[in-house]
Amino acid sequence: TFLKTAFSFSDHDSDDDSYEVLDLTEYARRHHWWNRVFGRNSGPIVEKYSVATQIVMGGVTGWCAGFLFQKVGKLAATAVGGGFLLLQIASHSGYVQVDWKRVEKDVNKAKKQLKKRANKAAPEINTLIEESTEFIKQNIVVSSGFVGGFLLGLAS
Repeated sequence: TFLKTAFSFSDHDSDDDSYEVLDLTEYARRHHWWNRVFGRNSGPIVEKYSVATQIVMGGVTGWCAGFLFQKVGKLAATAVGGGFLLLQIASHSGYVQVDWKRVEKDVNKAKKQLKKRANKAAPEINTLIEESTEFIKQNIVVSSGFVGGFLLGLAS
């Protein structure tokens, strides 16, 4: 595939625009940092590393993600639970009056809107799932290390 882009080098007053064509594939060959990041082949970058390195890379990133997920999850659960508890105490004490019929009506309306949006987004979600599955298949060693590290991070 040929990746090309054009840049305009002209005055804004002129009607005759001239363009210089820059071949990005040739640019990538001349700049070694580009080759190191994206490589000459189209396969996964992690294939360049040994199996042990791939497992360690996946495990470390998985542990970090799991640890952060655990901390953020606890914080979110505490905030939601604490807010609900305070709302119940305020309601029971008479500081707040909750119109539960209106809440139920709004929740049902939101459910209907979510169902409509979910039906529209179904093809996009299927494409995302297929792409994720393909990525996991191509990088099975790193993916399994990530899952193991994620579970360890959750347990930490």
